[in-house]
Amino acid sequence: MSLVENTPYAELQVGQKATYQRTVEERDIQLFAEVSGDRNPVHLDAEYAATTQFKERIAHGMLTGALISAAIACTLPGPGTIYLGQNLRFTRPVKLGDALTVELEVLEKLPKNRVRIATRVLNQQGKAVVDGEAEVMAPQDKLSIALTELPPISVG
Repeated sequence: MSLVENTPYAELQVGQKATYQRTVEERDIQLFAEVSGDRNPVHLDAEYAATTQFKERIAHGMLTGALISAAIACTLPGPGTIYLGQNLRFTRPVKLGDALTVELEVLEKLPKNRVRIATRVLNQQGKAVVDGEAEVMAPQDKLSIALTELPPISVG
């Protein structure tokens, strides 16, 4: 069981940063394809992907976007945060086995508990694969909460 704490709006500071890490695995791509319905062969078919500009399978861009969502929900501001908007620019492909680091930075505190956050995802070479910015509604109250354990999910 993982226990996480949030940072309520009143405690957030411009320039405050957080990171979140995840390695993209075969299972992630298959589960994302199933949940999203995005079965583009560039993600799932190695033979097809070999004929593309990438020369191999790549992860769904929005899978990387979902990692940004996880970082915001679980690290900064954390539990109780509500997403209001996100812009993303995909700058490099994400491949199976890539170790990604999501970097978040509070850019601005806005009225009504809203916050602008820079969102960037780097691969294991420190190269940006996604750049963007989110607007969220930060929680008002401090929370320390156990994340829900997920049931086992099998693929294939």
